[in-house]
Amino acid sequence: MKEYVVETDVLVIGAGFAGFFAAIKAKEKGVDVTLVDKCYAGKSGSSAYPDTWLTFNPEWGHKLEAWMDQFNKSGEYLNNREWTEIVLKGSYSSFKDLVSYGVKFFKDDGEYRRSKGSPEAVFEQLLFGGSYEAGGRRETAQVLRRHAVKSGIKIMDRIMITDLIKQGGRVVGAVGIPMESYDVYIFKAKATVISTGAAGFKPAGWPISELTGDGMAIAYRVGAELVGSEFVDTHSIWADFPASRKMSRITSPGQNGPTPIYPPIRTRSKTFNAEGDYIPSGPPSNAVRFSTEAHAGRAPIFAQVPSAAATYYGVADRVFAEGGWIRQTGCAVGGMATHTTEGLWPINTKCESSVPGLYAAGDSLGTYMVGAIYVTSGIATAGAVVTGTRAGQHAAEYALQAEKQTVDGEELTNLKKRVHAPLERKGGFGPRWVTQVLQNITRPYYILYVKHEMRLQAALTLVEFIRDHLVPKLYAMDPHELRLVHETKNMVLNAEMKLRCSLFRTESRGRHYREDYPRRDDSAWLAWIKLSEKNGTMKLSKEPIPKKWHPDPSKPYEERYPARFPGE
Repeated sequence: MKEYVVETDVLVIGAGFAGFFAAIKAKEKGVDVTLVDKCYAGKSGSSAYPDTWLTFNPEWGHKLEAWMDQFNKSGEYLNNREWTEIVLKGSYSSFKDLVSYGVKFFKDDGEYRRSKGSPEAVFEQLLFGGSYEAGGRRETAQVLRRHAVKSGIKIMDRIMITDLIKQGGRVVGAVGIPMESYDVYIFKAKATVISTGAAGFKPAGWPISELTGDGMAIAYRVGAELVGSEFVDTHSIWADFPASRKMSRITSPGQNGPTPIYPPIRTRSKTFNAEGDYIPSGPPSNAVRFSTEAHAGRAPIFAQVPSAAATYYGVADRVFAEGGWIRQTGCAVGGMATHTTEGLWPINTKCESSVPGLYAAGDSLGTYMVGAIYVTSGIATAGAVVTGTRAGQHAAEYALQAEKQTVDGEELTNLKKRVHAPLERKGGFGPRWVTQVLQNITRPYYILYVKHEMRLQAALTLVEFIRDHLVPKLYAMDPHELRLVHETKNMVLNAEMKLRCSLFRTESRGRHYREDYPRRDDSAWLAWIKLSEKNGTMKLSKEPIPKKWHPDPSKPYEERYPARFPGE
């Protein structure tokens, strides 16, 4: 085993859109920047699959008040309006940055194609070039990598950050392990940015199967405040080919029927239950609708795919071998929350966490810019770049003012021992098996999609057992398994967060559906859930939403919330 020490001004962990922009913008401030990714920077995470970019530009006739009103209502009044406005106002300048770096967007007759999610939508999106053609190349994140290298940023691939180093009350670096050896890397940094994306339990569907919630876990362990993750992601997929990106475009939980956001053809499928009844699409989410159909014993769910769409995406041979019908599921991304509803709690608009020296961006930053539901396509991509920009700039400014701090040798020794402890064990529990046990507990639709106190508590009891009995006895036989051990430990911690937050919020709202509390409760739950580690236990609390952001209480409930949950 060798030990490598890397000293830098700003350390960025995770190289998606948010991470690249954090690194690029920090470098522009004149500081030394190191960017570390568990996989290969530019080809991992959800940033490897960008489709749309939400662009607010008053010169195109966009009205901020109308856009904000749509976010407020669609997000069921749980969006942080300060962050919603920051992302919207920053989206166009960030778009121009992307273009200047070499990222391509679709054009029609020389003009950027501006599309809408539906004819009634106030939003307009731009489409990334190459995203929609059959076999089209999605190389946006790779363009960002080339620009980062050109900017002089040091990129280190295939190194997993297992722990942050906290000294004198602030984060001063991190510890990481490479994928192919028993070595250890010590990163000493004046400021650190977490941009590792959302949490998850290695989803079986959707391309982002590496999500394990590493960023949330390492931040939690140094005492950072996080925001809850009770609002679940609801991407839908083709059940027989769960990782097919092309089929996910057809079966994504948007509108059933025509929609102009993608190609000028009818791309969306219509869905039916096993008894042949049509399932209308719409709020609160298709995943809730699909899950309640399954809950009632009317699964599987089938999608009738338009022939033009199947041909356009190059999957006609597969679809029409099945007669034009495919089996569909709406709970693809096991464990992932709605974009930006989970992550590090920002104490200000600088993307700064509650621990000095630690920043976050993208899906790792709990801005709640969309609220309780993913309002429209393209906002996650824009949000990642806007928050990445701010995190990088402010982390660099912090680093320029911070003094270099000596890392305590004893603390490093303890961290390294903890990192490699699973290699010293002769036996115990393998990470693959423990991960499978965790997935079997959390993946069924009746845990995180159709929730109930009894089932949530039962799942939490089992997760607590895994945390206390299995995790301490995880062992590894090689470097690959050592990485799996740390991922498994992180997933167990994130599962506890999701279950506790789901139990804590005793109402239904957006993509959080409690079968035992099927109505919104404005009097108690116009609030965000914050959590942190206190004396070895996970503590949850409410962060009230400013009253000026509340919906008009004089309006009837049905007018404030036109979407109905099952059981209301």
